Amino acid sequence: MANGNDIKLVIWMGDSLKQVKSFPDAVRRDIGSSLYDAQKGDKPDNAKPLKGVGNGIFEIVTRFDSDTYRTVYAIQIGNCIYVLHAFQKKSPKGIKTAQKDVDLIKKRYKQALEISKESN
Repeated sequence: MANGNDIKLVIWMGDSLKQVKSFPDAVRRDIGSSLYDAQKGDKPDNAKPLKGVGNGIFEIVTRFDSDTYRTVYAIQIGNCIYVLHAFQKKSPKGIKTAQKDVDLIKKRYKQALEISKESN
């Protein structure tokens, strides 16, 4: 675990913050706690690697009532946490992320890489 001086800044890409703010309170608290763990350099218990997009991309999965909420973030871009996408999973079956969500995550990941390059 990192000390307090090593807390990474969170950068919200696109409408990801707006989406998280629209989630139920319990979900928002869970996501906030998980992102704070990531900021400290820890891996949140409810986060898993998201394959097929890039290195260092994780997905926080939060279940609430009968719904599932996902928040995708990148940790290996500069010294920041980039929240790439947040959404409520709509598919009634399967665990696969919808292609439109994957495409948006990839687009925002590329944007985050550009932002990181510009700030260096």
